[in-house]
Amino acid sequence: MTHYVYILECADKTFYVGCTNNLAKRIKQHNNSKSGAHYTKIRRPVKLKYSEIFTNLRDARKREVEIKRWKREKKIELISQSK
Repeated sequence: MTHYVYILECADKTFYVGCTNNLAKRIKQHNNSKSGAHYTKIRRPVKLKYSEIFTNLRDARKREVEIKRWKREKKIELISQSK
């Protein structure tokens, strides 16, 4: 199964890093759903800024944790390099 690690930019310009197996559905949840991450619920709308694809959940979760530990500047650099 395919898994994604993604970075969202919230309305307040902060970043949210997450992991999912259905990226389009998850972004809709972040923007519209009452369920999901509280962090993004109070910072809507969110925009997808970056994503990576993985073939297994274990590797995706490891990468998610890695990116979450980064400072904002390093996340911006990653986003910039993907364009």
